[in-house]
Amino acid sequence: MNQKSFIPPHRTLMGPGPSDVSERVLKAMARPTIGHLDPIFIQMMDEIKKLLQYAFQTNNELTFAVSAPGMAGMECCFANLVEPDDKVIIAKNGFFGERMKENVERFGGIPIVIDDDWGNKVDLNKIEEALKEHPDTKIIASVHAETSTGALTDPQSITKLAHDYGCLSIVDTVTGLAGVPLMVDDWNIDAIYSGTQKCLSASPGLSPISFSEAAKEKIKNRKSKVKSWFLDLNLIMSYWEGEGGRSYHHTAPINALYGLHEALLILKEEGLENSWKRHKDNHLLLKQGLEKLNIGFLVNEEDRLPQLNAIYIPEGVNDLETRQKLLNDFNLEIGAGLGVLAGKVWRIGLMGQSSNKINIEHCLSSLSKAI
Repeated sequence: MNQKSFIPPHRTLMGPGPSDVSERVLKAMARPTIGHLDPIFIQMMDEIKKLLQYAFQTNNELTFAVSAPGMAGMECCFANLVEPDDKVIIAKNGFFGERMKENVERFGGIPIVIDDDWGNKVDLNKIEEALKEHPDTKIIASVHAETSTGALTDPQSITKLAHDYGCLSIVDTVTGLAGVPLMVDDWNIDAIYSGTQKCLSASPGLSPISFSEAAKEKIKNRKSKVKSWFLDLNLIMSYWEGEGGRSYHHTAPINALYGLHEALLILKEEGLENSWKRHKDNHLLLKQGLEKLNIGFLVNEEDRLPQLNAIYIPEGVNDLETRQKLLNDFNLEIGAGLGVLAGKVWRIGLMGQSSNKINIEHCLSSLSKAI
């Protein structure tokens, strides 16, 4: 086999992630690698913390990027906050609620799953009924932006309910961060995680994460060791939070962190509220075009994520063949349905760098030709 350098094609990424990465971020990632304990690199880590605090709208000291993709952010939350026999209520209305359940089970907790139909928002009444039935519940976990369906849930109300019953809250905002309003401190969220490859438009491979003081106290006062050494926040804190000299924990993905730093600078320059508005405005443009093609949405308008659009596949149209045609003929990637929605919906992402009018026009034109 004659092997040579890999040169990827130029694609327009409008699936559920990753999103397009700007030239500015790619150039940042190509800068010289330095040591992960170099004082200059540690200075950049501090800047990343501050920029992530802005993105999350929090003053939480324990705010940083886990050196692995968004699913590691999920695992980090559950590994550190769930102890054996802890009851955890999981508000499940899609694929990623099921992954939360898997995490609780693997760390010895007892999952109490509240099911809502895929595409619907979470029913608060069901959560409160479960809390009354299980008054010893420790945590309520929910998905802010369900990537499998495009449904938006209200973490503020869920967190308030958790605190009313003496629980902590864990929130998945992998697809939500920078795409829809999120106020970690104002909403009193205890633990939250995201991904870099969605609305932040950095490369995949890092998971922004933030923990409240209440969550930190629970972690510090655990009765048992965290089951994962790599994700044990008692150890990671000394690398991301240590004053003066930092304790070695792992070799950070240095160039990926350069890219995240640049992506967060871009977000700061645009402004969070402007980013939220851009995603909403572009969703409305896409919606108008899809309506002309007689293509409908899975999620009710008031519960819909602007940055992740689950649309019904038109009757008589072959799912896989159409997506392959879009990729091969138009260099356009959209996503398939997951789980119970496989073969029924497509998922069109309007996230970060991918959320612009040119992409929307290209997507609508390509779809109309492909179907």
